[in-house]
Amino acid sequence: MSTSSGTPESWISSFCAILGHEYFAEVSEEFIEDDFNLTGLQNQVPMYKEALEMILDVEPEDEDEDEDEEDRDEEEEEEDDDDAVMRGENGERLTGSYRRASERQQLRLANDIRVIESSAELLYGLIHQRYITSRPGMQQMADKYGLHHFGSCPRVFCNGARVVPVGCSDSPGQETVKLFCPSCLDIYTPPNSRFQSVDGAFFGTTFGYLFFMTFPEYELSSKGDPLNLASTNPVYNPNHDQPAATKSRSSSLTSTPVPTCSPTTETVAPPPPLPPQPAMINGIPTHNLAPGLGPGKIHENRIYGFRVAERARTGPRMKWLRDRPADINELDESARYHEQYGGDPEGEIFSGDGANGTGHFEQLSRRKKAPVRRRRKVLPDGATNGPPPPPPQGDVG
Repeated sequence: MSTSSGTPESWISSFCAILGHEYFAEVSEEFIEDDFNLTGLQNQVPMYKEALEMILDVEPEDEDEDEDEEDRDEEEEEEDDDDAVMRGENGERLTGSYRRASERQQLRLANDIRVIESSAELLYGLIHQRYITSRPGMQQMADKYGLHHFGSCPRVFCNGARVVPVGCSDSPGQETVKLFCPSCLDIYTPPNSRFQSVDGAFFGTTFGYLFFMTFPEYELSSKGDPLNLASTNPVYNPNHDQPAATKSRSSSLTSTPVPTCSPTTETVAPPPPLPPQPAMINGIPTHNLAPGLGPGKIHENRIYGFRVAERARTGPRMKWLRDRPADINELDESARYHEQYGGDPEGEIFSGDGANGTGHFEQLSRRKKAPVRRRRKVLPDGATNGPPPPPPQGDVG
């Protein structure tokens, strides 16, 4: 293949340009030529050497050409033998249902090329799994992520959060590629069927989580309520500036309250204000910690405007999978631990008296400072290299 400028196109570029390979990044040849990056792949890919040469657009060596010439000579000899056998008594040639040696050679070469191409795709996919976790590969995928190449989450409450391709297994042939949403922390099948032939092992199980740890500054979802979810779910309130005032058995489809036996409504006090929320936890902004989960981000089953009870047979189940605390301080386990047992969240441990668990740190400090006991060596005469035994006590007579 060649580009519009007349220069031949590389195998890597042509592979990534195939319809359905839009998720792939172009692995640099420097990364592939480093033997350290290919450790352990020889046992997973058949015809590894030929596949690697095809990926790097390397011409086959002369040894292979010599072997092909030898095979060609042997096949010509077999062809002569076949011609001798397939002639009649008068020397005329008989037409039989046999395949000439040249045809067999072409068929074998075609089969070898198909096997090498399949092996090259498998090898490139496994190399790609390692490349996208490196710094240059991560930057390429970040550029694709910024241009919205991977699509968005189909879940309504994620507000169109952008997704990244991941795999459910690191071994090829297990699962196809999936899309990981950082807003709801779930995976989805790509909406287009052309991605169903892409192996998920070509992206691996590490990339999705490592990507958002490397780029924590990305905004995972849109600000505010772009889909007007508050109109269908009163609990949903992204700004937290309009607390609920009353609780009535009103329909979620209309604003007209449903008549009840008692004309009065039950007044509900607004929730207590939250304590000061941290801006970051473990280097990640708190507004990027699963923004698609939590109160108001879970669909509620309703029949004629009435919520279905959780104890009903058809009621909601396992809502805790989408749960997220309103107080982000509950997710800071390090601060909670040091608040309970004492110490500095930055890693400095202090000791002191009290019943808040500081004695635990004192025991650790004493345990670290305890001297190491050495085993005594027994000398040939039976004595030891330790201190001399104390003199026997008693009356001397």
